[in-house]
Amino acid sequence: INRSSDDISSLEIALENDTQEEGKLYEVDSLNNLNKLNVCSDGSQHLLSISIRSQCVFFVTLIITLIVSLALVSFVIILIIQTGKKMDQVSSRLEFEKNNIEELKKINNLLLKHLNQSGFMEKEGDLVRGQTTSIPVLHEH
Repeated sequence: INRSSDDISSLEIALENDTQEEGKLYEVDSLNNLNKLNVCSDGSQHLLSISIRSQCVFFVTLIITLIVSLALVSFVIILIIQTGKKMDQVSSRLEFEKNNIEELKKINNLLLKHLNQSGFMEKEGDLVRGQTTSIPVLHEH
């Protein structure tokens, strides 16, 4: 095939035009892809930052909850210890009062025995019935 120089030059011009247009299209596609990448990465960065913030809020809330729970448990333990001490004091006081009551009962029984032995109770019974007798004086022994 014989081609003239005009045909070859027009073919070269057409190839150059096609190459330039393809280059421009390639540049536009590259810019579009880069723009899409930037838009997607901005969106994903925004989602990533929201995710990180929500995780931080979760961990801060968890830590605060644990601290409050620890404080409440400590308070309850202190209350239990103080209540135990108060219960020990009350039980020892009750035991002391019980011993005092037992001692008073013993003293009362001794007095009653002494009064019965001295005959004072019989004389008191006569007073209630209306008989007059002299009241004896109790002496310490």
